[in-house]
Amino acid sequence: MLLESKTAVIYGGAGAIGSAVARAFAREGARVHLAGRTRSKLDAVAEEIRSAGGSAQTAEVDALDGRAVDAYADAVAAEAGGIDISFNLISVNDVQGTPLVEMDIEDFMAPIDTAVRSTFLTARAAARHMIRQGSGVILNFGGEGPPVRDYSIGGFQIALHAVEAMRRQLSSEFGRHGVRVVTLRTGGVPETIPQGFEGRDKLVTMLADATMLGRTATLEDVGNVAAFVASDKARTMTAATVNVSAGALMD
Repeated sequence: MLLESKTAVIYGGAGAIGSAVARAFAREGARVHLAGRTRSKLDAVAEEIRSAGGSAQTAEVDALDGRAVDAYADAVAAEAGGIDISFNLISVNDVQGTPLVEMDIEDFMAPIDTAVRSTFLTARAAARHMIRQGSGVILNFGGEGPPVRDYSIGGFQIALHAVEAMRRQLSSEFGRHGVRVVTLRTGGVPETIPQGFEGRDKLVTMLADATMLGRTATLEDVGNVAAFVASDKARTMTAATVNVSAGALMD
């Protein structure tokens, strides 16, 4: 198994992508720690993992609260003997579908503030333990991409670019301590778009049409790639992005 005996922390572990990654990590042998704001949803994912023979624990943690994140990471590390993988997958409160010229500044800034703050806090908390043990992997989700045409994406794309800038700096500072930082880029996963979202069908079609393979990444695809990147098989990969976009993202 790729992640046998590894300790993985997933913030936003009850979300669509977070739970898919958690299932993949557990299937590959990791001890999964799911953090988020809603305990009942986290527990449901953990029970599914345990029913399949995996290991999962849950905790209510606000990834925007620095003290809470630090305390949680300290508790996991104390119990498990360290942290091997940290992945921030919380929702970034983005507002989409409204043209920028009509958007309130609060709605524009929401995903930028949320993504940057939570990524920094969770990476910092994990790195403090990873640096001491001389190893670890911090994963980000999103990545830079070209301007989005024919769709009003709000501040979301800018949030992804901001996180990528942080990934470069984190990689630079943590690398000498044996800590890797990698971003997964998908170009969009239709399964994450709510069924009642206005314009969903148009968006799903647009995402598929932008790919070279005529299909987008699935949640299972993201989980499988994340498990590989987090494993020692990918030990030379850092300061990098991994393209899981089926050819939609070419740069």
